[in-house]
Amino acid sequence: MEYEFVHDAITGEARALFSLEHEVIGPWLEVELGRDANKLNELLNTIGDVEAGKLHEILITGSEYSITLSRDEVSIQTNVSMNGVLNDNGEGLSEMLTDDHIHLDQNEMAGCGLDDFKDLLLSWQEFSLGVR
Repeated sequence: MEYEFVHDAITGEARALFSLEHEVIGPWLEVELGRDANKLNELLNTIGDVEAGKLHEILITGSEYSITLSRDEVSIQTNVSMNGVLNDNGEGLSEMLTDDHIHLDQNEMAGCGLDDFKDLLLSWQEFSLGVR
């Protein structure tokens, strides 16, 4: 998995740039975690529970992206690409969103190993929050 962290020249916010195969991970990091140390620590704790066998598999649904963690791998995908995704009112996505009326990135999903993902999160933590 190839990636690079940069600071946006205008806003100064941390950005995550990934190779095409894993590009959905960048916006997931920016949107779902951002610079929120609590969310990041909670996710690292959840990974620890998966590694320890306390959890077999867990789905974490965020505002725009969802992540599935298991002992072997991590999968991240856009909520729009998931079948049966419900909006805040408990209704299915409108037909306008699920048909050809919108253009979604071709890479709506990416996966990697749990160890690589944990290393990525620790690197993001160091870059975006300055925590080592």
